[in-house]
Amino acid sequence: MARFKRRPATEGIFEPNMTPLIDVSLVLVVILMVATPLAFQSSILLKSAGAEGRQARSVERSARIDLGVLADGNVRVNRMTVPRAALAATLGPLLQASGARVVVVRCEDGVPHGDFVGVIDEAKTLGAAEIAVVGR
Repeated sequence: MARFKRRPATEGIFEPNMTPLIDVSLVLVVILMVATPLAFQSSILLKSAGAEGRQARSVERSARIDLGVLADGNVRVNRMTVPRAALAATLGPLLQASGARVVVVRCEDGVPHGDFVGVIDEAKTLGAAEIAVVGR
């Protein structure tokens, strides 16, 4: 009856296997190392408000074009409210007539980021040489 003889019970493995945990952690570290530089790249070039800010103040109000992105979807061009679709027809002739081609953009609270960037992109496409983003 050797077939039915009891063998001594082997003890189970009571410590966790660390290899999968370390593998997942290292993969996350590599992903974060690759993604971090991409998060800080922007297609919008912003200048610091040091000497450039004082220099921008010296540009005459008549030489620059003021744009305001409104929360209701309209755009204010030199204190004149126009629909977003008519921005190109309104801003184009103003940029052609302007010698400096400086555009100052303000944005109201509650405007989606995509709309704000779309207005900046359209101004650049229409021929704005410099775009200044003004905060509160």
